Amino acid sequence: MSTGKGLKRMKNIPVLYEEKKKPRNIMLTDTAWSNAVIKAKELEISVSEYVEKFLRADGE
Repeated sequence: MSTGKGLKRMKNIPVLYEEKKKPRNIMLTDTAWSNAVIKAKELEISVSEYVEKFLRADGE
């Protein structure tokens, strides 16, 4: 996935946000997962990035 900012990814250095992402585990229904995959593909981003953007927008 491209950073979209013309920046090269480097291990343990945040690129898209001011903090580094950490592995997490969430439980979703098959329907929710399928919808997330579809929306992420439409936006040409990963499901992880889609969830991140969705939750960050909700917190504003």
